[in-house]
Amino acid sequence: MTFRTIPDLLAAHGEAPFLLTDDARYSFAGIDDRARRFAALLRRHGIRRGDHVALLAGNHAGYLVAWFGTMMAGAVLVALNNQLIADGLCYSIRQSTSRLIVADRVWMEQGYPHLADDLRSLPLIVIEDDAAFLASLDAHAPIAPIVIAADDIATILYTSGTTGLPKGVMNSHAAYAATGAQTVRLLDLTTVDRILLFLPLFHVNPQMFAVMGALTVGASIALRPRFSAATFFSDARRFAATGCTYVGTILAILAARHPGIERDHSLRFGFGGGAPDEVWRAVEERFGIAVHEAYGMTELGGWTSANSVSDRRFGTAGKVRDDIEVKVVDPCDRELGPGEKGEIVARPRAPGVILAGYWDKPDTFAEATRNLWFHSGDIGSFDEDGYLRFHGRLKELIRRGGEMVSPIEVETRLRAMPGVGDCAIVGVPDPVMDEEIKAVVVADGAIEASAVRDFLAQHFPAYMLPRYVEFVAEIPKTETQKVRRNQLTGLAGAVVDLRA
Repeated sequence: MTFRTIPDLLAAHGEAPFLLTDDARYSFAGIDDRARRFAALLRRHGIRRGDHVALLAGNHAGYLVAWFGTMMAGAVLVALNNQLIADGLCYSIRQSTSRLIVADRVWMEQGYPHLADDLRSLPLIVIEDDAAFLASLDAHAPIAPIVIAADDIATILYTSGTTGLPKGVMNSHAAYAATGAQTVRLLDLTTVDRILLFLPLFHVNPQMFAVMGALTVGASIALRPRFSAATFFSDARRFAATGCTYVGTILAILAARHPGIERDHSLRFGFGGGAPDEVWRAVEERFGIAVHEAYGMTELGGWTSANSVSDRRFGTAGKVRDDIEVKVVDPCDRELGPGEKGEIVARPRAPGVILAGYWDKPDTFAEATRNLWFHSGDIGSFDEDGYLRFHGRLKELIRRGGEMVSPIEVETRLRAMPGVGDCAIVGVPDPVMDEEIKAVVVADGAIEASAVRDFLAQHFPAYMLPRYVEFVAEIPKTETQKVRRNQLTGLAGAVVDLRA
């Protein structure tokens, strides 16, 4: 496969339509020009090859211009969750050694006040709104993109870990190019396709599935600020979208919100992971949208196996792509046979297609890649025909609505709440969110359940807050003081549902 960078791909499609928003239409050439000017702006701020640039913004054209311009400057994009506040926000910016922050006006009002004093000294570029931001770049002459090597690091994307401290996954330009090409083949994408993109752009899913797929083949993107079940089909019709990317929660919400037949649209595919079988079936039968269920993670090129247009099997995550090797192994890393459940491990067949490492965490990366295989922490199995099935997670992470939440990170903060003697954070199954979060608390005195959530809301974004609170006399633990989480996932008895 010929390696093509994002600047190469932008330049290849000229005046063809690339990005559609509520307010404007942008060609590949138009975004390319704005990105080159943004690269010039970064250069004026002293950003050079290999420097890290933090981006905290919502879904709009300015995000893509900042992302692509950062790469044209030879810098590394640190794509941060723009909902982060307090400790999580400051940790990610410090740990990534970002030298400059790019942020939109919403984050400036909601996130910037949480920045520690030492981080406020970093240079700051503000995206006021698309029109003003893109017009402001006229002041900077476009520069030629720096020559990018395939193994140069393109992005650092943070993913939670069981230690409670997020890990910065380093993915190369080769990984982005490879996944873009694989996605085109998987979905039979062409220039007439238009991908409805509503997942937050700091996620690997929209970056590698949607944006790279469109860039590779010259398709276009209809960019939405966020997911809305109420406007999903009207948006699809208005933008003439032919597909979208998803996390399982999205499809579950759509199926619940639209209980009848909904086929007055041009959507032919949905591509993502985490769709329960009953949701998968409903989306195909009622909406006429082919579900291309996949298995993947930020560390493994975004997706590792998937159901393609020509090769699909219901209830599976499809077959493994040809540039990655995947096995299912027992606790001693011995390969298991068809139908046997074990940990999913992977390694590249081509250079650079999976992560290059965790930023400034070589020991963590070494542990994850023991015996020369990357260990996912997920449970899977292969059937006799080579289709991968996903069965759950070995790790303790809670997957809520497509977001990964570290229980240890939340527990550590909750233990600092006055009146809390001990606590545990666990995930409980939920048909819509995949998992909901429950806080189990040993109280030293009288505490209201709502006060637990209110306390945590000062430190974490909404997706990390518990829906349920339960007060107990003691947290069950092993002899080595590990929480027995499997004993705490019930919702019977004195469990308070804060949503109710």
